[in-house]
Amino acid sequence: MAQNVVTQDLEAAGLYQQGVIRYSRGDYQGGEMLLRQALQRDPNLAAARTYLGNIMLKQNRIESAVQEYSEAVRIDPNFAEGYFNLGLGLHKQGQRETAITAYRQALVVNPTMAAAHYNMGLALYELGQVNESITAYQQGINIDSSNANAYYNLAIALEQTGQVQEAMNSYRQALNINPDNAAAYNRLGSLMAKSGLTTEAVATYTESIRRTAVNPDAYYSIGIAWMNQGEYKKANRAFKRAQQQYRQQGNIQLAEKIEEYIIQTAQGDRPITPAASEPQVQPEATTQTETPTENTETQTQTETQPNNESESTQTKVIEFGQPVPAESEQNKS
Repeated sequence: MAQNVVTQDLEAAGLYQQGVIRYSRGDYQGGEMLLRQALQRDPNLAAARTYLGNIMLKQNRIESAVQEYSEAVRIDPNFAEGYFNLGLGLHKQGQRETAITAYRQALVVNPTMAAAHYNMGLALYELGQVNESITAYQQGINIDSSNANAYYNLAIALEQTGQVQEAMNSYRQALNINPDNAAAYNRLGSLMAKSGLTTEAVATYTESIRRTAVNPDAYYSIGIAWMNQGEYKKANRAFKRAQQQYRQQGNIQLAEKIEEYIIQTAQGDRPITPAASEPQVQPEATTQTETPTENTETQTQTETQPNNESESTQTKVIEFGQPVPAESEQNKS
């Protein structure tokens, strides 16, 4: 929801504008200095508080960021983005229950904030409230169906509650949006194998390997599938590749585990006890939370992609606009 940033102090507005420009260019030190100067002129610029919080969050000054976000929503209790960012800071502090409260408050102000549903789903999942996390992910997806990680995390939660077909469908949706998500291919292939869909599982693992060459989980899993089909030469080659890649990653335990399968398939033996379709104990949800949202003064929200970092989550950042003098108030005088 758009938030009009209003100040009657033109100098504060100018300082705020300059601070936003510095922030957008990655000059956080310069941006912080200008935003603080703007707040000295007008302490009630909630948007400036939120920008300060974003700078501090990027610099891992989490406690200070939470303080700025808290002040922003104190100044403007109808500031949905402020509540969202407060939730994000609290979430990063490990205060999940308090973060959920902040996300809920953001949704009270703006029920269509998909990122708040998504982050709330993450926090609920981390608290072990899997069914509640499913609801949150689904609500977010109903608003924004372009978030591949929402589908992926939803699939993991569905899988853990025994909703296998629904989980497979959600993994497929995640891959339709982000076809390079190796983990989604591997989880989907695992469910197919466990459901007796061996041919489909092999095809899914093969696509995963085609897209991500360094992919020991997929090599291990396709090796298991081929071994169970009696394709021992193919299985042996896959196990050797998985073992090599696990060793390169420093995962000696899994590399040693595969050795027995390499020996068995070299001898043409089927294992007495069928192995799991993949070596991981429990799947983990994608853990990146949505990036801090920022307010916009314009009538229509502009959405831009954030910088591509190591995390795979694709998020949309709601940019702030610029504060303007309260002309209507001036005209009253």
